[in-house]
Amino acid sequence: MAYFWKGTNGSERAAKILADIVCAALILVFAIIFFGPAGGLLAFVILEGALLSVDYLVPNEEDRSGTGVR
Repeated sequence: MAYFWKGTNGSERAAKILADIVCAALILVFAIIFFGPAGGLLAFVILEGALLSVDYLVPNEEDRSGTGVR
């Protein structure tokens, strides 16, 4: 899935990136609180990897396939 689509402007792109950074930081904080420093970092890496892979593999109307290759 494309991170940005053709109709997005600069402010929408900046807001989306900022929201993703804030959400990732919040997930990292909760993971460290619940699992400790080492376990929290490991849980964060696993969870973010899963979230990014879903974003990449789920097709949208602009992609011909789920891989994002045009």
